[in-house]
Amino acid sequence: MRIAIIGRTEILIKAAERLLDQGHTIPLVITSKEAPEYTKSTDDFERLASDSKAEFIQTPRIVEVLDAIQRLSPIDIGVSMNYTGMIPQDIIDLFPHGILNAHGGDLPRYRGNACQAWAILNGEERIGLCVHKMIGDELDSGNIIVREYLAIDRDTKITKCWEWMTNRIPALFLESVEKLEQDSGYVLEQQSSDPRKALRCYPRKPEDGLIDWSKSNLEILRLINASNKPYSGAFCEFEGQKMIIWDAELVDDEETFCAVPGQVTLVGEPSVEVACNQGKLRLKEVEVAGTSGNPSRWLKSIRKRLQ
Repeated sequence: MRIAIIGRTEILIKAAERLLDQGHTIPLVITSKEAPEYTKSTDDFERLASDSKAEFIQTPRIVEVLDAIQRLSPIDIGVSMNYTGMIPQDIIDLFPHGILNAHGGDLPRYRGNACQAWAILNGEERIGLCVHKMIGDELDSGNIIVREYLAIDRDTKITKCWEWMTNRIPALFLESVEKLEQDSGYVLEQQSSDPRKALRCYPRKPEDGLIDWSKSNLEILRLINASNKPYSGAFCEFEGQKMIIWDAELVDDEETFCAVPGQVTLVGEPSVEVACNQGKLRLKEVEVAGTSGNPSRWLKSIRKRLQ
């Protein structure tokens, strides 16, 4: 099939390369400014276009490419991920098979932004990954073509979710394209339009990673895992410096204790334990002033506190 690539991220580039390897062609590449956590930039999408002899357009407003899509017609289908704006239906209708979107959420729940982080924060047992047909000017709606799940627990970092999506999305895009090539009406599941079955997730910012030690150890652990790489990390203050906590685990010593939240309760090698409002947290890797290492490098006494 002739496929338009629409969006951003290194995952979309991998998907495009996978589609090319399987004999599909790419006549058009549309992208916009990359986000800070992305490892591929607009320059990489321009190189993809050059290598596949496609027309390259950089714009945050897809309505500006209407003429290009019509001029390059027929383009059978669009493959989209993390584009900056909503795509109107009159653009989608230019593609006979519509536009596919990859979404890291268990649709129809977990629509919107930062869905993997919110799922970790909410204590879910699995994270969904869907490829679905887009509906113009609607968020993560439309018929689901393929779906997979990743089982998660209290120790799952968002890093693992990103690795899973990076590995699986290219294959799922290819599977979806080939299913629709064989049967243009193929649908795995029709998404419910009942708003009571949807959970809208809104964006998270780096400052949302600020740790509140008055919360339980489980809540703080979920924040650490949900804010992990490729994001900027969960953080607190130690003696006037920002301390990012990259790795931690719950302490299950069942000790009854009195401590101000944030109090260091045990200094060991290589970990350090800290009191929360409920329970304790064992810190295993932290970063201060750009240097990562064992927390005992900085926290050397039970008289120390994190703010």
